[in-house]
Amino acid sequence: MSEKAREFIDFWVEISIHPVEQYRTAGASQDVAELTHRLIEAAKGQGISEADLRAEIGDIAAYIEELLRAANMAESERRKST
Repeated sequence: MSEKAREFIDFWVEISIHPVEQYRTAGASQDVAELTHRLIEAAKGQGISEADLRAEIGDIAAYIEELLRAANMAESERRKST
């Protein structure tokens, strides 16, 4: 299950985690609790349990928070260099 969970997480992150400047993008959110819930529910729809997610990435909310922080920092740096 680990490989399926990892592939799903990577796909979900690609389509769901965006920097704050893209906040108005349809479906984009900076709310960690909301994104955590969305990931868990989407995974369940693919037959991946919350336990499988946790086994792959640990604390789901902390993982999402770190990804948002990184995306926002990268966008901030990108804007500074233009």
